[in-house]
Amino acid sequence: MSRPVQPVEDYTKTCLAMAFVNLLWVFVLIFVLWGLPPVMVLSVILNAGINKLDNIRNHRP
Repeated sequence: MSRPVQPVEDYTKTCLAMAFVNLLWVFVLIFVLWGLPPVMVLSVILNAGINKLDNIRNHRP
């Protein structure tokens, strides 16, 4: 019953594209409901979080 291990498809680009689409519609929804300032604040917060994850992942101080 043992089957050989086969390589799987790389879904990284697909996942990143869907994350972009989801982030875009959330930004548009926030923009429609409350305007540009909350979108800019959320963008800065997300950017800081991504930078922090990058620093943690690459072990930089």
